[in-house]
Amino acid sequence: MQTANILKRLREQHHLTQEQMAQRVQVTRQAVSRWENGETQPNTETLKILSREFQVSINTLLGSPRQLVCQCCGMPLQEDAWISREPDGSYREDYCKWCYAAGKFTYPEKEPLLDYLVAHMPNPHQLDEATRRAQFDEYLSQLEHWKYHRRPSR
Repeated sequence: MQTANILKRLREQHHLTQEQMAQRVQVTRQAVSRWENGETQPNTETLKILSREFQVSINTLLGSPRQLVCQCCGMPLQEDAWISREPDGSYREDYCKWCYAAGKFTYPEKEPLLDYLVAHMPNPHQLDEATRRAQFDEYLSQLEHWKYHRRPSR
């Protein structure tokens, strides 16, 4: 879905006129009209305001142009409800809410995350723990969060 349609649907879902939406995000009614007609798009700062004000991710506002993946655990972030938030309520689109919450990382080191994955992820091929741990470690090491935490796993 295009940003124009998303913004119009969002405004209508909140039962706002273009004027009311403009006031909430500190722009003119004409700006809202141009967004909804597809003539322009909100700038970066306005997208941040829209995201905070209407509780949707910037990725969603832009029509989900990219598949978000948690850069800590690798989980696809298919719903805004799964995306982490900063203490001020703004979205942190590079992490899931289970790996990053209230401004802190749940897994500051990779070992506890590997322990969790080995214990809780399905094992359809009945691989031994050491093999599974090595596979998870290899995958996690490709994610941005762990590229900077190069301590070897057990």
